[in-house]
Amino acid sequence: MEPERIVYALQERALPQIGAPAPDRALSGYSREYLEGYRDAVNNLCDRLIGGGPETAAVLVAFDEAEFTWGLQATRAATSHFTGKGIRVAVLDTGFDPGHPDFAGRTVTMQSFVPGETAQDGHGHGTHCIGTACGPRRPSTLPGYGVASEAEIFAGKVLSNRGSGGDAGILAGIAWAMSNQCAIASMSLGAAVEIGQPHSRVFEQAARRALAAGTLIIAAAGNESQRPQDIRPVGHPANCPSIMAVAAIDRQSRIAPFSCGGLGPEGGQVDIAGPGVAIRSSWPRPVLQRTISGTSMATPHVAGIAALHAQSDPNLRGRALISVLTQTARRMTLPARDVGAGLVQAP
Repeated sequence: MEPERIVYALQERALPQIGAPAPDRALSGYSREYLEGYRDAVNNLCDRLIGGGPETAAVLVAFDEAEFTWGLQATRAATSHFTGKGIRVAVLDTGFDPGHPDFAGRTVTMQSFVPGETAQDGHGHGTHCIGTACGPRRPSTLPGYGVASEAEIFAGKVLSNRGSGGDAGILAGIAWAMSNQCAIASMSLGAAVEIGQPHSRVFEQAARRALAAGTLIIAAAGNESQRPQDIRPVGHPANCPSIMAVAAIDRQSRIAPFSCGGLGPEGGQVDIAGPGVAIRSSWPRPVLQRTISGTSMATPHVAGIAALHAQSDPNLRGRALISVLTQTARRMTLPARDVGAGLVQAP
């Protein structure tokens, strides 16, 4: 028996366009989220012009996003001939907007585990994550942003339209993904933990059962850090040993300032990293596309690439899929505490 936790869609931030007009009102009139996003955009521009900060991995790559997002390019998904066809991917989040024009003709199975709410995404976070994991590489408006563009989408709504939900709904979503024989369950959600706090035995048991059934659970490491001065431990449920924990990096191959680290002396490590800063993907109508940041955005990159590997070899399921993802990741000069095996790479 464990107390039920409330988990959240890990905080995302809209990033203002670089080169936008300067604010014409007092800074106190802006929200914290806006100011943080504006700071990230300015820092991104400065890094491109003069080089990165103290945690730079000395990899400065100019990504042209005219055709594909920088995340698809950095992970080699843009050039992979695998598309995830025939692979079922469950995204357990805030639901999905099935009327989004970029997903016309796609196979999407939807189920809500939030009492009183349909699986329609009234928040946006779920549609964004599904877009990165399984969206199109050739949408009507470029750049292409989807990794496994032909995977079968299973959208499980485990977080409400306000972006929060209980453990029970998430566990029900995991069981649903397993019963539908999904090879991957992507969870861009979590709750903060303290250093030394043990992982959930209930979620660990669920994750082990999922692996035995051929379903790999991939979860966001968390956004609680304020690097470099404050690094927080990988959150719940990503800190479970049998769940793959994903950190976020930016386009300069630096660890994202919000990304949590593997600080637990008895587990709770980061397993792998994915692109998680200034990620463009789908958003519910009428917006259609939006650019935000978080380990939430890194997680579906890994989930989509896991689907590509699963398509490449029918034997790559469960723990075998973990092995191939970590063995083929691009090694980085950053600590394993922060990025695990490195940056995820497509086959």
